[in-house]
Amino acid sequence: MTAKVKKGREELRRTLSQEEFHVTQEAGTERAFTGRYHDCKTPGTYHCVVCGEPLFSSATKYDSGTGWPSFYAPVDQQAVATKEDRGLWMRRTEVLCSACDAHLGHVFPDGPEPTGLRYCMNSAALKLRPAEPEDGEPG
Repeated sequence: MTAKVKKGREELRRTLSQEEFHVTQEAGTERAFTGRYHDCKTPGTYHCVVCGEPLFSSATKYDSGTGWPSFYAPVDQQAVATKEDRGLWMRRTEVLCSACDAHLGHVFPDGPEPTGLRYCMNSAALKLRPAEPEDGEPG
């Protein structure tokens, strides 16, 4: 992992939408089935909306039926960090961008193989960079 990315709150307020700021900086959650990526099938890599670090690949994305983009693994274990979240009168594991500490969502132990994990992310915390078409494929 690279060095920590630090941006001031005012810079973040200028560069992020209100929802992106609320989700990534205030550990907010978008409503289920409303995020731009919950039903997205476009191949590519999902990056942190705050710092641009790659976080998840569309190859590990699956339909969990929860209304949020779900992945069974990050692009690299070092891409995300976790910490205990005891908010909302329950115990969960919060997922953060390891480069800038942006709140991304939560991880649960009810995902598919090969990991058995469900990284339940907020679309507002992600920015999809579509994959380049392979040679010979339509663009």
